[in-house]
Amino acid sequence: MVSTDDIVRMRAQLFFEGPQVRHRLSRFWLLLVLSAIIASAGVASNSTATVIGAMIVAPLMSPILGIVLAVVLNDRRNLVLCIGTVVAGVAAVIILSFLLGLIVPEPVTAATNSQVASRVTPDLLDLLAAFATGAVGSIALIRSDISDTLPGVAIAISLVPPLTVVGLTLESGAPNQAWGAFLLFIANVSAILATGVVTMAVYGVLHGRTVGGRERKWRRPGVIIIIALVIIVAVPLTTTSLSIARTSSQQAAVSEVVGDWATAKGWSVVSVDSSADGFVARVIGPPPTPATDQLQTALADAGVDSPVQLQLVPESQVTIEPAR
Repeated sequence: MVSTDDIVRMRAQLFFEGPQVRHRLSRFWLLLVLSAIIASAGVASNSTATVIGAMIVAPLMSPILGIVLAVVLNDRRNLVLCIGTVVAGVAAVIILSFLLGLIVPEPVTAATNSQVASRVTPDLLDLLAAFATGAVGSIALIRSDISDTLPGVAIAISLVPPLTVVGLTLESGAPNQAWGAFLLFIANVSAILATGVVTMAVYGVLHGRTVGGRERKWRRPGVIIIIALVIIVAVPLTTTSLSIARTSSQQAAVSEVVGDWATAKGWSVVSVDSSADGFVARVIGPPPTPATDQLQTALADAGVDSPVQLQLVPESQVTIEPAR
């Protein structure tokens, strides 16, 4: 169980109060700005190592966990301060990454950048991973004997990189991708809040505690709001998960049907990719170009209801004799 001394320690770690408040605030904003610059550079250059470095530096985890502690302690002042810090930090990272995107010569979008592509279509698996990581972070906060896991938590739960993707994709004219990255951030935050409250309950923090001569006891509305936030976030993530599963199933069907058709014609499939309008199948083989009349029926029988663009590339061979 958590003691009063543990709560005093956690307050000192998470809340911006006391004689060192200016020092802690300046440290927070310095680290946040630096992590935003590092993450923006890492995403723009498509460098995984650089993005990981930004995750370790990023300080956003502290005020988010501060929201959890303020809710369970019914500390309205620090709750408002922590929420304000998170909102201001989010806005600062997005604005800074947008401005840094102005000096990047090429658009930073999912089509050409794997760092962006991995953060613009969050699904339920991302939320599940965030739950587990948030639980580890909360336990590491409560139990000082395992606080050495926090760097790993910072890497596992992505906070600043999705926000930099929001700014960079907005600057690149891709608002839908920006929304996807922002949804990933919200999913991670909601998971931290939810698992934080659960962890506090398991360790007994939800029971009344006297801190600084005043009894602190959790209020149910704050917990209900956090649960509602998780449910709200889970809806679009579920939709995305179902859409991804459907696309994968249809892509597999297209690959099988087109592959059988191409083999029968003496051709071979090079690739089958999904696109905004459906699927693109690239097929190569010797001339003449085979007829595609039976292919439409076969795709329909396989349950493919999206357009399939067939790129037929006649294969030709040229023998170049050595010069004499």
